[in-house]
Amino acid sequence: MAHDLHITADPDADALLSSDPLALLVGMLLDQQVPMETAFAGPAKLKARLGAFDARTIADAEPDAFAEVMKQSPAVHRFPGSMAGRVQALCAEIVAHWGGRAENIWTEGDPDGAEILKRLNSLPGFGDQKARIFLALLGKQQGLTAPGWREAAGAYGEAGSFRSVADIVSPESLLKVRATKQAAKAAAKQKG
Repeated sequence: MAHDLHITADPDADALLSSDPLALLVGMLLDQQVPMETAFAGPAKLKARLGAFDARTIADAEPDAFAEVMKQSPAVHRFPGSMAGRVQALCAEIVAHWGGRAENIWTEGDPDGAEILKRLNSLPGFGDQKARIFLALLGKQQGLTAPGWREAAGAYGEAGSFRSVADIVSPESLLKVRATKQAAKAAAKQKG
């Protein structure tokens, strides 16, 4: 069973993430080099500016015009130009290979966790870590019941962990995720 997401501190943006698989996937794509709340609020900004939020509309938009939409204040991302291209590439992939529906990536053909991870890894802008986090988000908060999803998500799939956006269900859990990330960065800095 899917839960209402509480990632952005903006009820409208969170409602879009909770109800629209493409919005959730685009939010995950945008989640780099900006705070999580900013990244996951991006789809709501795009929907308000475009008047629609679907893979075909975004994929078919003229690239310079779409980049301008991303740049409007407040910008959708810290790097709106380069991220505009990544969002369009992701949407083009969804149109070309997944019938224009993001959820088909994790539902078409009743895939197991390993297959979903493989599909996510093949998406433009998704590396292994981002794919595993998104798989954990689907399993922990969006009702994904594919066999082996936790194993495929690795440490991000562990119950009771506070490693990523997949674990944010409240303001308190957001603080725990932030603390875990800060501790990991500090440990990496000491090693390096």
